[in-house]
Amino acid sequence: MRRRQFIGLAGAAAVWPFAARAQAQAMPVIGFLHAGSAEENTRRLDAFRKGLAAAGVVEGRNVAIEYRWASGKNQDLPAMAADLIRKPVVMIVTPGSTAAAVAAKAATSTVPIVFSSGTDPVALGLVASLNRPGGNATGITSLNA
Repeated sequence: MRRRQFIGLAGAAAVWPFAARAQAQAMPVIGFLHAGSAEENTRRLDAFRKGLAAAGVVEGRNVAIEYRWASGKNQDLPAMAADLIRKPVVMIVTPGSTAAAVAAKAATSTVPIVFSSGTDPVALGLVASLNRPGGNATGITSLNA
């Protein structure tokens, strides 16, 4: 399975419990936070949406997604993360954006965060350890030498 497909499926798996409850409640909102722009991340967005759809979660039908793109202005990420928390969102997804994951983690200790990163998440303070992440953040990391 390719990495982007796995990220999409991981996001879908994390959202599934919220989507199941959405039938009786208002539509849940997922926060999508990224340091880049939508234009340069079309493949990542496609994989994310396909992963959600594979789990029966479809944007606009049983989940809403609030997108925040910093377009290279990482200094804007903390305010964007805080804005998503105020919405309120049921979770924040930061696929392939380490800076966004760090901003989301700084913004909340209760809202679940799903990340993917090529940097050590323990060193960044996203998780306590790789085998027992604890807290509200979980994700995928690719540690290479």
